[in-house]
Amino acid sequence: MNTDFLVIGSGAAGLSFALKASKAGHVTLVTKGELNECNTNYAQGGICSVTYYPDTFEKHIEDTLICGAGKCDRAAVERVVKLAPQAAKDLVEWGVNFDKTEDGRFDLHREGGHSEHRILHHNDLTGAEIERALIVEVKKNENITVLDHHFAIDLLTQHHLGEIVTRHTRGLACFGAYILNTATNQIITVISKFTVVAAGGCGNIYQTTTNPVVATGDGIAMCHRAKAITKNMQFIQFHPTALYHPGEKPSFLITEAMRGYGAVLKLQNGEEFMQKYHPMKSLAPRDVVARSIDHELKIRGEEFVYLDVRHMPAEETKHHFPNIYEKCKSIGIDITKDYIPVCPAAHYCCGGVTVNENGESSIRRLYVLGESSCTGLHGANRLASNSLSEAFVYSDLAAKHAIEHMDRAHLQEGIEEWNFDGTAAPEEMVLIMQERKELQSIMSNYVGIVRSNLRLDRAFKRLAVIWQETEELYNRTRPCQELCELRNMITVAYLTIRQARECKESVGLHYTIDYPPVKQN
Repeated sequence: MNTDFLVIGSGAAGLSFALKASKAGHVTLVTKGELNECNTNYAQGGICSVTYYPDTFEKHIEDTLICGAGKCDRAAVERVVKLAPQAAKDLVEWGVNFDKTEDGRFDLHREGGHSEHRILHHNDLTGAEIERALIVEVKKNENITVLDHHFAIDLLTQHHLGEIVTRHTRGLACFGAYILNTATNQIITVISKFTVVAAGGCGNIYQTTTNPVVATGDGIAMCHRAKAITKNMQFIQFHPTALYHPGEKPSFLITEAMRGYGAVLKLQNGEEFMQKYHPMKSLAPRDVVARSIDHELKIRGEEFVYLDVRHMPAEETKHHFPNIYEKCKSIGIDITKDYIPVCPAAHYCCGGVTVNENGESSIRRLYVLGESSCTGLHGANRLASNSLSEAFVYSDLAAKHAIEHMDRAHLQEGIEEWNFDGTAAPEEMVLIMQERKELQSIMSNYVGIVRSNLRLDRAFKRLAVIWQETEELYNRTRPCQELCELRNMITVAYLTIRQARECKESVGLHYTIDYPPVKQN
């Protein structure tokens, strides 16, 4: 199959790129589930944009830099902040219904780490509203072909022409991907002029995550195998307030906007505690809040703390957070009268495949967008709701760059079809699921919110055993989605552990007891 643009992933970044690129050529969009199975669909908060006075670009830039703990790329921060208002306008034109006040202005939320109200939202279901609007536009676009229930296995490069490639190979380029039809288990070869990986995050390398089950790090892993450069994988953000409801996957997210609205974190005895850790108390940056909760739980031997919003007007609370209200009510919690039990859960990967100002990776003709990428915006810790702004800004920049280079791109010839020789049908699924559980246990226990050199070394050794067993299984088995996902999760876990071991300081989301942070006077 040939196409101008191959887009892998159907979240905010993938869909918006597809819509922009479809004006210049044919787009083939691949998603391993339904179109709306992605992290975007679960995003409750919203999209950051400087909209009204007294907010300014300078304030948004400064908030992002402070939250990023000195590890942000300032140019990337300025780029996203200044282009975010146009991204918001594009969304409105695509039919996204952001909440407004009676006088027609955007109703802006404030979240942790923000000095002003600047979050455009749709109640507490902003991600779902954005996905809805984008999917409507994609489905009526004749220049976009959607392949749902298709799984991207590997990217195509000169390696598939018989050449030996490394991360230092000059002129390394991407020619498309091998795609698995999960309904038939057949593998098709898609040749493209440009390839976009926007396959989301990797939260499921941990036992507890707010990410949907499809978030297994596929994009980052396939780019790594293709010899793309990755960065900042040690910075895994744990959302501090996931609903404590054992056995539920994914964990239900209690948006940070609720703390911006006025909710307060409390211990199980009803005492507030965040004043001990940060002057912004419950509105401190996510890494501080998650670490603070983790510390309190460990010293007390408890599994959750409370979020208290009972003091706010009941009807107003229901109006702003209808989805959260209904979810909690379904398990017997009335948030206007009861405490909400919460605990941290893996939420967002601040690192990923390194890209330039156009979203292009170190491999030519390969763009990586959204949570699969590392633009430099987030640094060591993501400022709440900056991720959707980043996704739309870089998707626009990538589409413009690709379209500008259309005349010089070509469809590569000589790529062979997938070779099934010597492989058999998948073995017992229990082998794959057991390895997956062991991987998640290793990452949660050794590479979580608080780390140490000993824990990381132990995780690295345990992971090596799982990697070897899985590779042996992969080499003798016809590919299936579950096995490919496990392989990708191992790759992303490896990158996370390796880059965490290389980081000899506690900064942002990487906190290690062997390198305590230097206290500022």
